[in-house]
Amino acid sequence: MNDIEAFIRRLPKAELHLHLEGTILPATLVELSARHDAQPLTLAEAEALYRFTDFTGFLDAFRTVCKQLIGPEDYELAAWRMIEQLSEQGIVHAEVFVAVGVIYLWRKDDPGAFEPIFAGLERARLRGERELGISLYWIFDAVRHFTVEEAERVFLKAAELKPAHPSIIGIGLGGDERRCGSAAFHTLFQEAARAGLRLTNHAGETTGPEAIREALAIGSERIGHALSAGHDFYLLQDLKEREIPLELNLTSNVRTGVCPSYAAHPLRKYFDTGLLVTLNSDDPAFFGSDLANEYLLAHTEQGFTRAELRQLAANSIRASFLPELEKTEWLFRIDLMK
Repeated sequence: MNDIEAFIRRLPKAELHLHLEGTILPATLVELSARHDAQPLTLAEAEALYRFTDFTGFLDAFRTVCKQLIGPEDYELAAWRMIEQLSEQGIVHAEVFVAVGVIYLWRKDDPGAFEPIFAGLERARLRGERELGISLYWIFDAVRHFTVEEAERVFLKAAELKPAHPSIIGIGLGGDERRCGSAAFHTLFQEAARAGLRLTNHAGETTGPEAIREALAIGSERIGHALSAGHDFYLLQDLKEREIPLELNLTSNVRTGVCPSYAAHPLRKYFDTGLLVTLNSDDPAFFGSDLANEYLLAHTEQGFTRAELRQLAANSIRASFLPELEKTEWLFRIDLMK
């Protein structure tokens, strides 16, 4: 490990755009398959699933992995392995998407299936907090192209469980933007906000800047990807003035083909413009790059200095949904980093 890599790993940082299902490495997928399949996947077969060339291929691979998450023990295993990976990178806090929309769609005949699954997730979270000192929040993610009614089930469950489980911090709207925008979910977002849930949204990953404007119009507090914002000068100014956090994902965007190269990624432009940008890994097992490596890529591919990497880490804390006192404590520690 060279000096800059060691610095990155020591840097206290948060990850704000991370899908639980996207952290499942091929070896863990093989372990899950051995639990459930008459003919379990080999490691070579599992690794082949992760070799996609475009966004549609990624969605297909993601769906295949999700099908191996069946019972509470599977989700607990996946969450614990994820938390171990976070700890190794110097991540002190994470806000993790769980594809609750997928769970509900595939378990329509078993309406009581989710609570045991969530209990498994919570066991892993509490263990991570106790043994590794990592704080973690859950974001219940709906799938926008599964219909508004399916999303409503997800958001209502988040609101129902939140009073007893403060770790449920917010809701998300993922899925294929090309098939469904944000406007149809306006009422659901308003109801979720009244229930005390924070509002996140994937927007501008595979669509134009109008999708980001639409996401903001329904109350989204953080925008995931926001690749196309750079095509609209006035949108950039609005994002800057309102200090809307952007959850950027370098390798994810290159691997899915929505961005042609690291050099072309708008991270540097957004940062220099003064936007509140954060770095994230999105689905690290699928894209072969964890958050520590994303910081390294910012340094090697876009020339981010140590001071600028420190600023990215500070941005991740500021953009998080942590209480203000905890934010202040972490920002103080970041300021002391050399």
